[in-house]
Amino acid sequence: MKLAIVAADFDRAIVDPMIEGAENEARAAGFETITVRVPGAYELPLPVRRLLERKGVAAVVALGYIEKGHTLHGEVMGHVVHDTLMRLSLEYDKPVGLGIIGPGATQTQAAQRKDSYGPAAVKAAVSLLGTMAQLRKKR
Repeated sequence: MKLAIVAADFDRAIVDPMIEGAENEARAAGFETITVRVPGAYELPLPVRRLLERKGVAAVVALGYIEKGHTLHGEVMGHVVHDTLMRLSLEYDKPVGLGIIGPGATQTQAAQRKDSYGPAAVKAAVSLLGTMAQLRKKR
């Protein structure tokens, strides 16, 4: 089984450790990984959708960082991306692990979270896969 990771290129100093942690966590859970990069968090949903369409992909993890800005741009973008990822999970009946720091996180906050968000998103997706398997058995 494969677990796909879609990660933003924006602020590689934050996102690269998130990817490494997610890939390590996925391998430890017995998954082969597919990792795809996109320019930023706003671009995450489309490749997430394409990967959810694949039969061999059990779950997808979305990683990124939406920094605190001087306007509401990041907050609006964050809400749109989070909502779209949830809708995709429901549409395809597959987990989408959310590993997006922000919106509204500072560089300091992001640096403090970068090592835990990737693995946590994978753990959540893998846990939900187990829950869904149990629910299918109870039909």
